[in-house]
Amino acid sequence: MPARLRTATEALDSLAALRALVLPDLGLHDALGDIEDFALFAERTAEAARARGLDLDAGTVRDLLHTLPQTPSIDGFEPAPGWLPAEVTQVEGRATVAWLRFGRRRLSEPFYDDTLVRRRYLPFNRLFAIRTALDDLEARAAALPPLEPAGLIFHMSRCGSTLAAQMLAASPAHVVVSEAPPISAITQRSDLGDDAKATVLRAMVAALGQARNGETRLFLKLDCWHSRDLPLFRRAFPQTPWVFLYREPVEVMVSQARRRGMQMTPSLVPPSTFGLDLPGGVPDEDYCARVLAAVCEGAVRHASLGGGRLVNYRQLPEALFTKILPHFGVTASQAELQAMRATAARDAKAPEQSFAPDARDKQQAATPALRAICARRLDDVYQRLEAMRTEQP
Repeated sequence: MPARLRTATEALDSLAALRALVLPDLGLHDALGDIEDFALFAERTAEAARARGLDLDAGTVRDLLHTLPQTPSIDGFEPAPGWLPAEVTQVEGRATVAWLRFGRRRLSEPFYDDTLVRRRYLPFNRLFAIRTALDDLEARAAALPPLEPAGLIFHMSRCGSTLAAQMLAASPAHVVVSEAPPISAITQRSDLGDDAKATVLRAMVAALGQARNGETRLFLKLDCWHSRDLPLFRRAFPQTPWVFLYREPVEVMVSQARRRGMQMTPSLVPPSTFGLDLPGGVPDEDYCARVLAAVCEGAVRHASLGGGRLVNYRQLPEALFTKILPHFGVTASQAELQAMRATAARDAKAPEQSFAPDARDKQQAATPALRAICARRLDDVYQRLEAMRTEQP
């Protein structure tokens, strides 16, 4: 323990006093919340504390940053507007939501987790993260300005869904929440009935999709396994249109062979998420194909629920303008369209790089064994998706 904080009790007492001073003061949220430099944050926080009657020096604040970088138990503090859910976890046998301050920081990275990592590292969030009971989420979300989702993006994975989400996010009028773990934490709960789960899901989406910069539209890009949860999403958002993006299976499988997604790692996403088992315990290429087939089957099986549209990767990026935006009821301005087209010219997952078509490369890289697996596990469901797509108006 650093010299200034000789005991754990002393550290906890100092942190409690500081939290009691800072968290109710929204002005301090704005003054301290976006500082990245730890030393500068410590100095500014100590100055603010002393100005308000709390005897605290910068060294003590620095010590707290290095000794207590964790979200506390529920302690009565409430997240203000601009605080977003970071995770849903069990604490002392109770489902809780951890909140971090995002302020006006847009969700512009390809994935929610990308932005979350950056915000979690900020010294403000290391000291002042908040934890509340999941049971209270509905009431808390009801107090937020409503922003009903304008569209939901389901996908096969490695099929252009990140491109579509990033193109939508190019408009400053849009909030795009992309594969946010707190959403999966709700969909995977087994202790809630259908209606209760839909209610909590709506509350979580309201908390994640806050219009923090005057945005007028909200879009959700879900994780690939959420195609199997389409009935839940239709129950929660019955008026919200959705799309399912997919791609020629060989190309997706080659991408997965080169770099496995988390959905292909049973320790991260259990096989039961896809209605599968894995007797041998080893996620080989056949398992990857079974996962992709289960994802696609979800879209096929639940298409009859209505509100959906199928889009093949090869139709992108133009399909965003000709299919997806009209389906979502969005009439974009010329400035928005220009920004979206500029985004389409960049690599969706590495925006600093230009986009380079890779279908031919992936087809050439496919081994006979991989093609045989695709033929056995994926060709049938892919052809059904194609048939359904061509029948769409």
